[in-house]
Amino acid sequence: MTTENFLPLDGYRVAEITVVWAGPHVTQLLGEWGAEVIRVEPTTTIQPYTRGAERIINTADQENTAKLGILAGGINPETTPGLDPWNRNSSFNSHARNKKSMSCDIMTPEGREAFLRLIEKVDVLVENNVPMTIERAKITYEQLKEINPKLIMLRMPAFGLSGPYKNYRAFGTHVEGMIGHHWLRGYPDGTPDETGDAFTADALAGVMGAFAVTSALVHREITGEGQQIEMPLAESFLPALGEWILDYTMNNRVADPQGNLHREHAPHSIYPTKGEDSWIAIDCTNDEEFNSLCITLNAHDLLNDERFKSLAKRKLYEQELNDALARYTQEWDNDQLFHLLQSVSVCAGSVHNEKQLLESPQLRARDFFEELEIEGVGTHTYPGIMTKWENTPNQIRSSPPKLGEHNEEIYIELLEYTEKQYTDLVNKGLVGTDYSEEVVPRTWE
Repeated sequence: MTTENFLPLDGYRVAEITVVWAGPHVTQLLGEWGAEVIRVEPTTTIQPYTRGAERIINTADQENTAKLGILAGGINPETTPGLDPWNRNSSFNSHARNKKSMSCDIMTPEGREAFLRLIEKVDVLVENNVPMTIERAKITYEQLKEINPKLIMLRMPAFGLSGPYKNYRAFGTHVEGMIGHHWLRGYPDGTPDETGDAFTADALAGVMGAFAVTSALVHREITGEGQQIEMPLAESFLPALGEWILDYTMNNRVADPQGNLHREHAPHSIYPTKGEDSWIAIDCTNDEEFNSLCITLNAHDLLNDERFKSLAKRKLYEQELNDALARYTQEWDNDQLFHLLQSVSVCAGSVHNEKQLLESPQLRARDFFEELEIEGVGTHTYPGIMTKWENTPNQIRSSPPKLGEHNEEIYIELLEYTEKQYTDLVNKGLVGTDYSEEVVPRTWE
């Protein structure tokens, strides 16, 4: 292999039993930088919140939810399920590039044998299931390290492998509610249920998990030791809220909901601009920036208003200030105002929807988005690699795998099953590339 096409994780093999977002995001990042990632997923039962097979929505319902801006757990191309909607699920396909798929039910004797053979041949196992699931399957680190002492196992439960919340099931949004993020994101005059979905805990856990795995690989290169990494979603996200935690421990002060506001800056919010549902974000940290903002907007009366003469006063009369600014910003095109404010050193940015984001001149100039063709799905635009390295060019290498797409390669070439052993597993319905009618009734057709 030449250095020209060498990626830093080339040669490492990762197995994953992951669901939803946090776990798949870890392996997405590892796969993007060269690791061979093998998804272990059953066809004999539904693995919830992965390919969307537990909730397949017909065309009419998809079209109705799409009109409301709802992704419905991973909408299908052209809002049509097709014959194999689990291979056309946008949520799954957004993170599964550069991966392989092995159909294997670890809860069956045959599946467990195949999985343990795989563990012998991988460097890393990533899972983000509720702990009792892994314990029931008898694939804890204590059991797997007997097979592969150099194994690195990343476990990502919601709240940890111990403690009273150990086996509580949660998505990122539940974790964020438990640790206070939804409270902080709420609007001062509203309630936390109005904050909408963000799943910041999942996104951050993906990056932190990939960092933890690569750090453990470096440690293993030095010591020869494998290890378990425990990274609860709650604890990986909590440091991001350190400022508010310290404010309470130091000042005994509980923060109010922040919404779009800032604890010190004013103005600091989202303001309407010309057109339907068009907005701009503006932040002023001092008097000089506020003066520049008002001059740009021709809002000279705000400069002469005693309520807005200083940062402290602007914060005191923040609602009145925001109402006044909105009357001026709504006369401007958001992108035009964004450029004008940046030119006078006022922090500002247009609020873009998905279409505007895809047309962003900044992202297009950097070739961030990549087109990816998937058989049966078509050619669509996908987010690209999130970092650029000076001496390591990189791009998406392969499309998301269909269910069980790499069965023969993994079972026969990697795990060294004979053709007959592999065929027997297929004939028993334990290995395949489709869900049976009993597992997923074709109610959408």
